[in-house]
Amino acid sequence: MNLELLRFSSSANSTLGLLFKISDIRAFLCYTLEDEHRTRKIKGETRIPAGRYEITLRKEGGMNSRYSQKIKDHKGMLWLRNVPNFKYIYIHIGNNDNDTSGCILVGDESRQNIDQSGMIRSSMHAYKRVYSEIANHIESGKQCFINIINYDGKLV
Repeated sequence: MNLELLRFSSSANSTLGLLFKISDIRAFLCYTLEDEHRTRKIKGETRIPAGRYEITLRKEGGMNSRYSQKIKDHKGMLWLRNVPNFKYIYIHIGNNDNDTSGCILVGDESRQNIDQSGMIRSSMHAYKRVYSEIANHIESGKQCFINIINYDGKLV
């Protein structure tokens, strides 16, 4: 499975994006929200570099325990592997930049971040839908990759 995240809008506090599943066509999955772009990383306040990352399931840790209690059939956190200078980057639930420490949040609605704080909504609904397909694919023994592309005018 191949996913594509197109980052389309950056502000001082957040980055908005569009998540697609790539097959014969590019199928829209949901909106995303990440931390802001920074030339120098600040822990918990900087988005990850653009690039291609494998997604696996992380079945241990505090987030996995919490999500296992909230979400039926939770198989592990969607974990982006080998992100330079970052550790434990996940795709998960959240609504604004306070809910992420470098991770990718998903939602079914988006509010612009040009002259107000960027926000996504209906995050739980989007997560359950997107998570199920990705996690089942990985659990079946197949690989999953995400390609993150900057269309927001930032180089990294």
